[in-house]
Parts: sequence; structure tokens; C-alpha cells
Amino acid sequence: MQAEPFEIRPMTEKEAEAVCGWNYEPPYDIYGWMPWEEVKKLGIEFGDPELRARQYVTVHRGGVCYGFAQLFPLGGTTRLGIGMRPDLCGRGLGSAFVRAVAEEALRRIPGQEIDLEVLTWNQRAIKAYQKAGFAITDLYERMTPAGMKPFYCMVYQPPAE
Repeated sequence: MQAEPFEIRPMTEKEAEAVCGWNYEPPYDIYGWMPWEEVKKLGIEFGDPELRARQYVTVHRGGVCYGFAQLFPLGGTTRLGIGMRPDLCGRGLGSAFVRAVAEEALRRIPGQEIDLEVLTWNQRAIKAYQKAGFAITDLYERMTPAGMKPFYCMVYQPPAE
């Protein structure tokens, strides 16, 4: 029996607040957010209601929120930011999750290139992204809160119809 497909919905303020409460185990704890009240007060990322409405979605299956994504316009590309609920990470759900987000991005802007960035040490995510149809196309360093770190850029290659 095939699993129910993921459903993409606009991110609500309540969901944004919940994401700020997620706690990842090291070394994935770098993906955590500051407390919701700070995100909201500073108006950063999904703490900005207009930005949240334009770029942030949540990913659901069976009435359960599995995570969120940012669909960031970057010239002729949509760059994805992916966040799965910590208690669901490492359970083999990542590839279907990220594929659903990539397909939503293509639905919104057909023909647009879809990419994402991932820290090179995050092999768990890289494997899920590759299984979802992403391929590594570049390696570079960029600034993080912990200094310069190496990243892969991965581009979605949708299956041929």
C-alpha cells in the first residue's frame, strides 16, 4: 500500500511558532530557530507575515504537519529551504517530503530551476535529496553563524514524463 501523498499548505502563524520550538539533536541543532517571540519581534523569515505568506509553506500528511519549506525566488531559480520536524528525521520520509516541495515549486513556476543548499557533512539530508531527484552541481563555502562552512548546491531533476 502506497503512503498518502504530502499536501502543501500556506504556513500559519501558529505553525511558525511551533517550528521555533523544535529541538534537534547535535549536530543537527544548528538548524534550530530562536524563540518565536524574537523571530516575530524582529520580523525575520516567517516572523514577517508578508514574507511568510509569499515564501513559506507547511507539509502535511494525514492531518499531521511534518515540516515546512521556504520557496525563495532567486532570479530564474527557486531555492528551497527545508525543515522537517525533528522527531520525524531519519525515518525514511525525507525524499518524499522534499520531492513534494520541489513539485509544488514547479507547479507555481513551471520550468523554473529548483535548487537547495546543504552542508557537506549532512549526509542524511544529501541521501534524501538525491533519492528525491536532486543532484550535486556545485561546492562552495559560505558564511554561517559558526563561520565559513562548505556547502553543496543541489539541483532538482524532475523525472521525465
